[in-house]
Amino acid sequence: MKILAVQNRMGIGDTVIFLPFIKALYKKYNSPISLLVKESSKANQYLSETEYVDKIIILERDQKNNNRHDGFLGSYNLIKDLRAYKFDKIFIFNSSLRFNLIAKFSNIPEIFQYPLFNKSKQHIVDTPKKFMKDKLNIDFFDDPEIHVDSKLVTNASKKFLIDKEKTNILLGIGGSGPTKRVPANIFLKFMSELIKKKKCKFFLATGKNIDEQKILNEILSSELEKFCIPLDNLSIKEILPIIKNCNISICNDTGFSHLSAALGIETITLMADTPLIYGNYSSKMTPIIPDGEIDVSHNTLGKDRINPGKILKKIIEIIN
Repeated sequence: MKILAVQNRMGIGDTVIFLPFIKALYKKYNSPISLLVKESSKANQYLSETEYVDKIIILERDQKNNNRHDGFLGSYNLIKDLRAYKFDKIFIFNSSLRFNLIAKFSNIPEIFQYPLFNKSKQHIVDTPKKFMKDKLNIDFFDDPEIHVDSKLVTNASKKFLIDKEKTNILLGIGGSGPTKRVPANIFLKFMSELIKKKKCKFFLATGKNIDEQKILNEILSSELEKFCIPLDNLSIKEILPIIKNCNISICNDTGFSHLSAALGIETITLMADTPLIYGNYSSKMTPIIPDGEIDVSHNTLGKDRINPGKILKKIIEIIN
């Protein structure tokens, strides 16, 4: 049976959060699920070895660059692309009439979709849970899970001289926006205290954005440089086996927090300016919110109020 799931949100986190629903479909139909996702999801880099995922089809549409799937002609191209796969079922995790019509003209016999014309206030977890319950009577979901080849994990351990006698820690110090990036001094404070208690190695995961590089360089120019390995020149696919070798992950709201938790790594999420659901939807996640707050969302603006002492305390609890 050939099944397609449409998840057209933008980023890594959005895609990882939907994986429990994809895996639930895999379990129900005993067939891996193909995904239609945007390029910005970067799904090809972290789902290519995940057993419950079949093909990853890129939705080439951003409404800015006249891409292959933009506009009326783009809809025709997408219909043509999907017809070639001869899908038996499609699950559309949005309320778009456009996708509904594309599915019909793609000759997909069974179409399951959120209620049409009901786009407002769709909760990223509760809405798909209700959808799966209503359509398939499924109401139990695993944590998000991605797979990586064990040989790659072993090779990464050798290449980066990962000592299992030490505490190996991923630090996701980047972030998709400036209000999500916790300052370098906060990382340095808990790192300095931690190395007094444990033999550690820190793997610094971030992008090439100028402001992200400033945080990276500030950490690398400190006395802690000898304990750090920067990963900014590696692809996500190359970083996954390194994460799998780590004991714990401490991340801003960045793709690496979602990936590390989905790899089964205990992950502390530093939630400065994003709805809390993005940092606590997995049992592998432990959120830290800004001092003075009981919740966190957009415009909390709390990156300078993340308490390094609370991070340190939680790290010790987890690794002990």
